[in-house]
Amino acid sequence: MAVLPKTNGLGFFEIRLESIGGLGANLAGKMLAEAGVVGSGFNGVSFSSYGSEKKGSPVKAHIRFCAPDVHIRDTTPIERPHIVGIFHENLYKTVNVISGIYEDSIVLVNSAKSPEQLKDKLKLLGGTIAVVDATGIALEEKNRVNMAMLGGLFRLCDFLDPEFMKGVIRKSLEKKYPQAVEPAIRTFERGYNEVKFQTFSLAEGVEMPKPTRWDIPILGYETQPIGGTVTNPGNSILKDLSISRAGMMPHFHEDKCIHCAACDTACPDFCFVWEEKPDKKGRPQMFLQGIDYQYCKGCLKCVVACPTEALTAERETDGYGEEHRVPHRFALANG
Repeated sequence: MAVLPKTNGLGFFEIRLESIGGLGANLAGKMLAEAGVVGSGFNGVSFSSYGSEKKGSPVKAHIRFCAPDVHIRDTTPIERPHIVGIFHENLYKTVNVISGIYEDSIVLVNSAKSPEQLKDKLKLLGGTIAVVDATGIALEEKNRVNMAMLGGLFRLCDFLDPEFMKGVIRKSLEKKYPQAVEPAIRTFERGYNEVKFQTFSLAEGVEMPKPTRWDIPILGYETQPIGGTVTNPGNSILKDLSISRAGMMPHFHEDKCIHCAACDTACPDFCFVWEEKPDKKGRPQMFLQGIDYQYCKGCLKCVVACPTEALTAERETDGYGEEHRVPHRFALANG
């Protein structure tokens, strides 16, 4: 039987998956645990924590492995992971995805960026960053992001048998979705083979940050305003919805736009920014300036609604949402 590379004081090797609803992290955690328990003979457990069950909501999946003679009586959320799998790189904007990692932990990120770029964005002090473009692989193979991430996680967990996982994938799909078997296996294999690693040493005299508790509220009896006033009730202006995008986003081609507002009518989140200008005859008219990607969830309803192909669905590339972001109407109104 394979041997776990390291364990904590309780004898556990722990993995935490950071994701959003819709990317399949919960299922990936269950399949990872099954491979460890049934395929490699470890004791193991898998469970998830999440809020509302909807696409785009933050999700955490927790997996623990230990030797067969060690009993697992701990089902608390994993605070000190040996491996972290980040299914959407923009999660770092709203969630401390690397909380509690060790100096030698491995962080697997679904991204097309380089490890150096991700180190700065994640504010990683030390450890190993593993990168796999799971979204790109899934789009090319017409499959799911979680299959590519599973491949990457198996590359990191060399005590698990990837051939066993391929059998699990085949068994789970061949009856109901036989046409999806080979794309899923190809996606898994590419995720396994296309991972890139880079290790960053912890600077001398620097310590890794302590883990942050996931369940501590920002406002409590000591920190809430006097009288319990809710300072930002139901406000979506400050929210960043970029973590909801799953790899595709609308791109605006101003030269093709006729300013008909069909896109704005279809958009569920008021992403489109307009400005009043005189037309050729001097009459006031609203002209589309672009998209505020802070509020864009990538639903692509605007692309379907556009009659002139001024909006096209394209892969979200590095920095596009930041470099091409147009200030929202609320910002324009407030100067």
